[in-house]
Amino acid sequence: MLKWLTTSFWDFIASRILRNRVVLLITLTLFTIFMAFQWKNMRFTYTEANLLPDHHEVNIQYNSFLEKFGEEGNLIVIGFKDSTFFTPKNIKLWENFIGEIKKDKAVELSLSIEDLRVLQKDTSEQSFKLVPFINNEKISESYLKEKEQEFFNNLPFYEGMLFNKESGAIRFAIYIDKKIVNTSARKDFVIKYLNDDRIEAFEKASGIDLKISGMPYIRTLNSQSIIDEIGLFVGAALLITSLLFFFFFRSFRATLISMLIVIIGVMWSFGTLGLLNYEITVLTAIIPPLIIVIGIPNCIFLINKYQQEIKKHGNKAKSLQRVISKVGNATLMTNLTTAAGFATFIITDSELLKEFGIVASLNILFLFFLCLIIIPIIYSYMPLPKEKHLAHLGKNYINSFVKWIENTIRKHPIAIYISAIALLVFGIIGIYQIKISGSIIEDMPKKAGFFQDIVFYEKEFDGVMPLEIMIDTKKPKRALKSATLKRINELQETIEEIPELSKPVSVVNLVKYAKQSFYNGNPEYYELPTKQEETFILSYIKNSTKKGNESMLKSYVDSTGQYARVTTFMRDIGTDKMKKIEDRLQEKINTLFPSEQYTVTMTGKAYVFEKGTHYLVKNLVLSLLFAIFLISLLMAYLFRSFKMIIISLLPNILPLIITAGVMGFFGIPIKPSTILVFSIAFGISVDDTIHFLAKYRQELKANNWKIKKSVFNTVKEAGISMFYTSVVLFFGFSVFTLSSFGGTVALGSLVAATLLFAMLANLILLPALLLTLEKTIANEQEFIEPKIDILAEDKEEEEENKNE
Repeated sequence: MLKWLTTSFWDFIASRILRNRVVLLITLTLFTIFMAFQWKNMRFTYTEANLLPDHHEVNIQYNSFLEKFGEEGNLIVIGFKDSTFFTPKNIKLWENFIGEIKKDKAVELSLSIEDLRVLQKDTSEQSFKLVPFINNEKISESYLKEKEQEFFNNLPFYEGMLFNKESGAIRFAIYIDKKIVNTSARKDFVIKYLNDDRIEAFEKASGIDLKISGMPYIRTLNSQSIIDEIGLFVGAALLITSLLFFFFFRSFRATLISMLIVIIGVMWSFGTLGLLNYEITVLTAIIPPLIIVIGIPNCIFLINKYQQEIKKHGNKAKSLQRVISKVGNATLMTNLTTAAGFATFIITDSELLKEFGIVASLNILFLFFLCLIIIPIIYSYMPLPKEKHLAHLGKNYINSFVKWIENTIRKHPIAIYISAIALLVFGIIGIYQIKISGSIIEDMPKKAGFFQDIVFYEKEFDGVMPLEIMIDTKKPKRALKSATLKRINELQETIEEIPELSKPVSVVNLVKYAKQSFYNGNPEYYELPTKQEETFILSYIKNSTKKGNESMLKSYVDSTGQYARVTTFMRDIGTDKMKKIEDRLQEKINTLFPSEQYTVTMTGKAYVFEKGTHYLVKNLVLSLLFAIFLISLLMAYLFRSFKMIIISLLPNILPLIITAGVMGFFGIPIKPSTILVFSIAFGISVDDTIHFLAKYRQELKANNWKIKKSVFNTVKEAGISMFYTSVVLFFGFSVFTLSSFGGTVALGSLVAATLLFAMLANLILLPALLLTLEKTIANEQEFIEPKIDILAEDKEEEEENKNE
């Protein structure tokens, strides 16, 4: 049975493919049409990547916060820094600009100059009422100048929220309906009202440079950037791989066949996303170009084998049979190892990574079947390759490269090991310098207009990333008690001392504003009421909420009065700074809020994302170890020798360590985008090892276990395909450096560099190890006959080689 699986099975597959060409082509066509119809189910993500599993404590706390106060990421801010705003002309222009936006049903609440309300004491009703800040009937130059002074000097409640008193920067707020924040309606709203044309028209008429930000706006434009880059990546990957393929093979038809295969693979990858009803995220968006980059090496090995066979004996039928029967196993195993690298993400609890792992690994296996079926069938209908199409097999630059490899292995083994050890030490030292980053906006396009606006808000208002603190007082209506308010106030004072956080907002601010209003708007009274003042000022607040103004409190305290929130915004800071801030706040919280009376939790999108990054980093080691274990099992299945498994892993683990060292020395942090590098690169780089060792095993048999001859013959023959595929992979992954997303750039460049290191390690270090350890591994007792002799030729071919 085993013999049939290793030899007769692939002969059987070869005969089935070549005898059922029409049926197979029709089947592939129908399946491609089916997958194309699944495109209609594709959805683009409208939420941030949730890196934590649903059952994680941080996620549970965040969902609890949303239940009490609703979606916190529904704020869009429009701001500017311009002294000419408080003029009749610009106020009118602004009212027209913002007025159209406010009419849309998607707007839940707006906080702009024309609808800005201030608290005013009503002694007859013993309550506060909200009155307009601007009286449209009195608008004049002098009136607006007075209002400008009042705005910046008499409204401390809005300081940090609507204006920066020191710089004069102003921002107004639009709260969109929480029900549409995570739907396509949010995108429609942003594109309709905050598009470049409308913004430019206002800026031209007023002379004011608008800055727009807020999570709904950022997420919309960021998602649009992801969508736009899919086409860029696919086009660039097709262009560069086709040019490289043609440069190597000098054959239009070979190039076109390869392009046809990867294009079908791309169609299937999109179809898989639709079929599984997965969203297109920043990760799944890179799968189609990945399919192109990974699919071309399959084509190289198969077409190269076909051309080598044609050059040997010129028999097309025999060549096609051998392409399937002799390289089928090799291609299957290399695709399995590559798929395994991606499949390791499936074991994580992150839905984002699970979906990426499932779609990527499935489509890599789909590629195997596409290549194995299409290439032999199409070539069976074509005439034999001409001599010029085979000329690349003896190109001078390839021969020079192979000779350099041979000379290095033969004459400088000590230098190879010293270099390997030096690089290992370099990598280990660099690993200890790697930092972890958990910022939502770090990977966003730095040159995009919306990112420059984020920088503006970080400078003027200390950021736009919301950080929430929820306080459970454990008793209804306790949130407005004097003791609770004083504790919250002290916590806010601590927050204000932290430069990376903005001025916080809570019910305390409202109570302070109520006292100021009680004393006729005098800003000197913007403070918490004294014990004597509490009774009548808090009664004013309670009377105010009974008059249909519940919105005065609902943003700060839940309907039961048991839960209060403190909202602040944070700058784009590193994870190490975030941890220090978290520890400082937690220490203060523990001091102010006794656990038997209060339960206080930190949450918010920025906080959840930072915790998610740490969670993924912990899972990185697990997924990488699982990839190594899984691929080791495949190696064991191939070679059945523990020593060979160790030797095969060393040239592939070393490049990972080198890359990690480069990240440490060059300040590239571990983050959700870069943690993918190691498992992906390891799964792909092992392919070269499989091809090299399989060919080496074949050479050992053919040369009566003569080690040196077998090693150098392997370098000569396998080295060409390894060089071709590595170059394609290097430039293919380099395509991602065209991205405007920092994470995608880092992913592409790091994987490309790792694969380049891996090629050199497999062509130099691996043969050197085989030669050095020949006495312990290269004998028939230790190097046991493999279960699958991947590249072994049949007896007829061995006879041909002997005759030659």
